[in-house]
Amino acid sequence: MKAPYLLRGVLPVETESSVLISSSKYLNDARLRDWIAMIALRRNGPDMPPQAEMHELPAILDSLRDHDHIEELFYQERKVNPRLDAWFEEGHISNYTIEDFKDYPPGSVGRIFYDHMTAGNYEIQIVPWSQPKSQLDFYNLRSGQTHDFEHILLGGGFNFMGELVPYWNRLTSVFKHFHSQELAGELSVIQLLGSLRYTVRTLLHYPQIWQTCVQSMQRGMRAGEQSEPFIFAKFEAVFHLPLQEARRVLGIRGVEDIDTDREGAIWAEKLKA
Repeated sequence: MKAPYLLRGVLPVETESSVLISSSKYLNDARLRDWIAMIALRRNGPDMPPQAEMHELPAILDSLRDHDHIEELFYQERKVNPRLDAWFEEGHISNYTIEDFKDYPPGSVGRIFYDHMTAGNYEIQIVPWSQPKSQLDFYNLRSGQTHDFEHILLGGGFNFMGELVPYWNRLTSVFKHFHSQELAGELSVIQLLGSLRYTVRTLLHYPQIWQTCVQSMQRGMRAGEQSEPFIFAKFEAVFHLPLQEARRVLGIRGVEDIDTDREGAIWAEKLKA
């Protein structure tokens, strides 16, 4: 019997295994399969806030990583990436509190941050603090410490559509500014999977804001393509500056400020379209 066009080339695979197994460590992990199915297919509801979905993912990914190999990739990258090497050599870790920002002038990066943090009742440290024990630990720690400032500097509002802007900025800029595409891939898995929540669920359940979703991804990518590797910067140096000046100092270009609060509220089912 002639095979259908889409099934041409499919080969039967035999195995003595009595459990599900594949060549993908991601597919082999039952926790990750369940997590992806849940975050991609579900509708939003008050019983599971979207931010809570990210609680499990870091631990799942951590268990799947070859940590020794990633450390070696970092060492090799540092030999050809002076900015990354200097960033690790300095090892700067921020220790500010929200109250440290209350006296910054209106319109400054620090004051914008303070206003958003207090208005939304957010916390700066969203995961328990631990001293970095590896280069990957340090990279992940600093990524968490700078994420909210990336929202501000990249024009991604503090709402669920605004989350796509820093996500897709990183998914673009890390590959641009790292020589090792393998290392860039390892560092970008969490952004890719995290962003699936907004892309897949928007199209399946909230298609009326799909164009905003696409626009937010494009805005993040555009800034990632045009900007300097500002993730290696010490953001404290621009807290006192007006937003546009801070972007100039950090080499952030291609930013488009668009208000997506309404669309974010629709996605969260707090507002009817």
